[in-house]
Amino acid sequence: MDYETIKYEVADQILIITLNRPERLNAFTSTMARELIDAFNRADTDDDVGAIIVTGKGRAFCAGADLSSGGDAFDVGAHREHVSQSDGTVDYSDPNLRDIGGELTLRIFKCMKPVLAAVNGSAVGVGATMQLAMDIRIASEAARFGFVFARRGIVPEAASSWFLPRIVGISQALDWCYSGRVFPAEEALVAQLVSKVVPSDQLLPTARALGREIVEKTPPVSVALIRQMMWRMLGADDPVEAHKIDSRVSYTLGRSADAREGVMAFLEKRPPLFKGKVSTDMPEYFPWWTEREYK
Repeated sequence: MDYETIKYEVADQILIITLNRPERLNAFTSTMARELIDAFNRADTDDDVGAIIVTGKGRAFCAGADLSSGGDAFDVGAHREHVSQSDGTVDYSDPNLRDIGGELTLRIFKCMKPVLAAVNGSAVGVGATMQLAMDIRIASEAARFGFVFARRGIVPEAASSWFLPRIVGISQALDWCYSGRVFPAEEALVAQLVSKVVPSDQLLPTARALGREIVEKTPPVSVALIRQMMWRMLGADDPVEAHKIDSRVSYTLGRSADAREGVMAFLEKRPPLFKGKVSTDMPEYFPWWTEREYK
């Protein structure tokens, strides 16, 4: 796919995805959503990608949905064909009615590679919620965040009612969503929405350094499994579910060449050389969950 709204650049096993509509403050469109989903699909199948950084071009990360269509900007039925049942009611299981921001966030949630957000400026609405399925968020001092849905007459989207309270707690999530206020990076840091705040000129170097540490010191198969174990156990109903997966993964990886290499590199005081690949070496029981049907 040729990209119109994003840039896709791989160097030293780090993929940088840049939201690339600076003249519109990287405002989110259905085209951007489709391109981002394609980029994550592409990254998952590329063993040369060990970590992903998402950032924005210009002075915004993403200023939210593109509102240039006016008052019906959030009216899905006005922009897409949809199917109604014979009695005139809406068929809510119709894929055409799915929240495109949610489709993107769920795709990021399923990603096999670690995902870092380098938040360079304003991140409002979907510009904030798309980050919630990313693993680590680093903000520049110029970053601003806003879950502004109530002020637009709508509700949180992109599955953020699942993600946001798990990251910052229910009270903080409701404070931000009820008020719809835009807040600075320091407030995001205090609430642990972001892991650190750095000067603007240090944002990408900081994100790259973290990406390099992951790529150089950890095996891709372990990282892919850790990512899914951590995220999916947030929804488990009992810790025994984590124990089941821990036991399976520990047995499988404990016998792997990567485990032997990790131990020997430590004992021999040298950098490890991991050879396992996500494309070919995931365990036979992966994935261990059943995908939920949208209906």
